[in-house]
Amino acid sequence: MQHSTYMTLFLILALSIATGIALFKKQKYPDRDYEELILRTKSWWWIIGLVLAALYMGQMATTVFFAFISFLALKEFYSIAPLRAVDRRLVFWAYLAIPVQYYFAYIQWYGMFIIFIPVYMFLFLPMRATLIGETKGYIKANATIQWSLMLAVFTLSHIAYLVNLGRFHEQSGFIGLVLFLLFITQSNDVSQYVFGKQFGKHKIIPKVSPNKTWEGFIGGVVTTTLLATVLAPWLTILSWQQGLVAGFLIACVGFIGDVVLSSIKRDIGIKDTGTLIPGHGGLLDRMDSLMYSTPIFFHYFYYITKDFVG
Repeated sequence: MQHSTYMTLFLILALSIATGIALFKKQKYPDRDYEELILRTKSWWWIIGLVLAALYMGQMATTVFFAFISFLALKEFYSIAPLRAVDRRLVFWAYLAIPVQYYFAYIQWYGMFIIFIPVYMFLFLPMRATLIGETKGYIKANATIQWSLMLAVFTLSHIAYLVNLGRFHEQSGFIGLVLFLLFITQSNDVSQYVFGKQFGKHKIIPKVSPNKTWEGFIGGVVTTTLLATVLAPWLTILSWQQGLVAGFLIACVGFIGDVVLSSIKRDIGIKDTGTLIPGHGGLLDRMDSLMYSTPIFFHYFYYITKDFVG
């Protein structure tokens, strides 16, 4: 049995235990409200089920799946961002960038993949906005649309590039590499939350995210780094030492992604970015850490394994 299959079974087992605990608590303590916890576990079943289904259908299906995730994330961003009516013409081109960016990831055209959005779309969108002829709110509109492209499309498309990169553990394939990134990132979110709840006293950025504490951050970093150290040689072609560095990077930048999205929500004055995922909020609420951890992990992995011969 391949290592990625073992990891899949572990995820299903862990989620089954979490679901059992939630249902047990609801039955044992009927006077307490566990609806949000149950909703969260139900949503995780759907999330993990859809991700695993895409992964086991192959590289093309996984590429298309994450392109669709980028579309939903971009759509959600535009649903909360203050845009002008005329900006719909710019939004059209932003959506059109998704299949182009993911196509470059699929065919492994690194040069165009890495500059298409940061350079060509960066130059094109202001030109298109100028042709519209509306100058009021011009800077804010262009900044919003371009930043949304970077967060929702450019960052997440690095997963698709990893999927098609061909630098895989022989017992895990590309599935193991993707599961490593996703599991370590989400484990960081969970461990920082748990340590913060149990031991958190010293707040890091109280005006942005009052629940984020140094105790939670450090506990999450240590836990995530240890998990990555153990899992990297098992699911990827990284050594345990390289996995240690990867885990540390994912933990730190994942935290940054979390608080960056919190800043966006506080600026707009909302609690969640949407209602797509019951118990979790919107897609961006669930993907905030991943949008930062993915490109950082990608570039670390890409250059550390440049001499790999499959």
